[in-house]
Amino acid sequence: MTQSSKITKSRKNSAYKNLMSLHWWMFYCYIFLFIGGSLMSRLPREVFGRNFLYDFHKSIGVLTMALLTWRILTLLRVWWKKYTKRLPKYSSQWIQKVALHTSLYVFMLVIPISGFFFSNSFQNNNVRFFGVTLPDLFPQNSNLVDLGRNIHFWLAYTFLAFIILHIIEQFKVVKGFWRRITKRKIKPS
Repeated sequence: MTQSSKITKSRKNSAYKNLMSLHWWMFYCYIFLFIGGSLMSRLPREVFGRNFLYDFHKSIGVLTMALLTWRILTLLRVWWKKYTKRLPKYSSQWIQKVALHTSLYVFMLVIPISGFFFSNSFQNNNVRFFGVTLPDLFPQNSNLVDLGRNIHFWLAYTFLAFIILHIIEQFKVVKGFWRRITKRKIKPS
């Protein structure tokens, strides 16, 4: 193999590697968002540090939106490289996979937006990204706070159901990931 073909091959893989790296960073962000969101929403208002937890939750939510933008641009690069060489085989399995992944991307976009809606409905200038106040996307409207809370809640748990479907679909990848983090082999059943 010549030096130029080695360079070309590594360049072809770099966009995919970036995509997978973004996938796992977002995975860790979403673990925090789900666990943290579930716990903090149950805390009474007078608990010390509750506002900090909400601000941190919102900051991680904004971070996931930024990572999502980067991820979509990287995904488009991967698709461009892959599908300009050959078109996919349009099978029912391929269509199901694309539908599931498209749904996941839609949830990754609409859940933080619903969080903005919830926060902005409650109070103006209520979303901060690690201390920097972000512009409001929605006007303050105390009549919509419960609606915003419910939308954010139900979208998040529906997203969790789709994530479980994704885990089932990608069981081999999940098994390899689990093996890496536990440093032991999982015996096949």
